[in-house]
Amino acid sequence: MTGQSTALVVGASRGLGLALVEEWLGRGWRVIATARGRSDPLEKLATRFPSSLEVEVVDINDAGTVRALRERLGGRRVDVLFINAGIARDIEASPVGARETDFLDMMLTNAFSPVRAVEILRDLVPTGGTIAIMSSELGSIANATGSWQLYASSKAALNMLMKGYAAKHADDRHALLLVAPGWVRTEMGGSDAILSVEQSIPLVVDMVDANRGKAGLRYVDRFNNPLPW
Repeated sequence: MTGQSTALVVGASRGLGLALVEEWLGRGWRVIATARGRSDPLEKLATRFPSSLEVEVVDINDAGTVRALRERLGGRRVDVLFINAGIARDIEASPVGARETDFLDMMLTNAFSPVRAVEILRDLVPTGGTIAIMSSELGSIANATGSWQLYASSKAALNMLMKGYAAKHADDRHALLLVAPGWVRTEMGGSDAILSVEQSIPLVVDMVDANRGKAGLRYVDRFNNPLPW
C-alpha cells in the first residue's frame, strides 16, 4: 500500500458521509471513517474493503472523543480530512415559532463542533493536504432566500467560524474547503431534493482532488465554482 492516499471522514454512518467513504474506497484510497455508534452500512463496507477501511467511534459534539481519536491516530498521515456533520430541525420555522433547543443543537452540530474538530485534528494533515467541511448553498448570506432559515443560519455560522480560523492561521498551507454538495436526497435532504447521492458525491470528491495542494480557504460547490459568502 505504499503511496496509498488516506482520507479521514468524520461523520460517516449514513448519507453523504457514508457515500464519501464508499467513493474514496472505490478509487483505491485508504479511509478512516467515524460514527457515533454502530453503523451497519459501515460494517458492510469494512467487509468489502477489509484492508482499506478503518471504523472509529467519535461523537463530534463530544470533544473528548475527538481528542481521543487524535491520540489514536498519532503519527499517521491523513491526506484529506473531511468533516461531515449536520442536523436539520424546525426547517420551516422562524425564530418566533422554533424551539430554542433545536436551534442551539443545530448551531452546536453544524457550526461549532466541526470547526473545533478541525482545530483538534489539523496536525494529522501534512502541509499541502486538504481540510474540508460539508457546508451548504444555504449558508450563503448573499444568496439567502429565507428557505430553511434556522438551518441556513447554522451553516452561515459554520462559514464564519472557518473564516475566523483561516484568519487566525494565515500561514496555514492546507487547502481549506467549505463544500456545498447541492440539495441531495438523503434522510436530511428529503425526498423532494433534486440530486441523488450518486449525482453529487463523485463530483464532490473530484472537486476535493482538484483543490489538493492549493492553500487557502474557499467556499465552493460540487463543480468547484466559488459561492458568494
